[in-house]
Amino acid sequence: MTSTDPRTTTPISDAVRRFLDADRFATIATTDEDGAPRQAVIWYTLEGDTLVINSAVGRRWPANLLRDPRIALSIPDSADGYRWVGLVGHVEPVEDQPTAQADIAAMARRYHADDPDEAERMISDRFERQTRISFRVTIDAVHDHLD
Repeated sequence: MTSTDPRTTTPISDAVRRFLDADRFATIATTDEDGAPRQAVIWYTLEGDTLVINSAVGRRWPANLLRDPRIALSIPDSADGYRWVGLVGHVEPVEDQPTAQADIAAMARRYHADDPDEAERMISDRFERQTRISFRVTIDAVHDHLD
C-alpha cells in the first residue's frame, strides 16, 4: 500500500505493529552524495504510525538523510529470517538536543531492558556526551512478509 500524499503516513496493521514492537534491529538504506547506497543497522522505536531513529551527529547516514530525506528499512525476525517487514518513507529531522537525547535514552532502555544498569551507563557515559539527531520516519509504504 503506497500513499500518494507524502505528508500522510501509511497506517500500520496490527500484525505489523506487533512485529515492530518486538525487540528487533532495523537495517536502513540511504543514498550517499555520489548516489551510492548506504546501509546501517540501527535501533528504532515506534510512536503511533511513525518510526523514530537516532544517531550521533557526524555519521554518514544522518548526513545522507539531511540531504535526501528518503529512507528504506528492513526489519527481520531474528528467529526466522523468512519473516520480515520492509518500510519505505521519508524523514523529518529533529535536532533539538533535549528531544534527541530523550529519544536515544528511550531506545537504550528498550534495547537493554534486561540490563537497566547498562542502559543508564550508556546514556550517561556515551550518549549524553554526544550531539545527537533524531528522525521521525513517515511511512509511505509497508511490505510485510509475516505469513
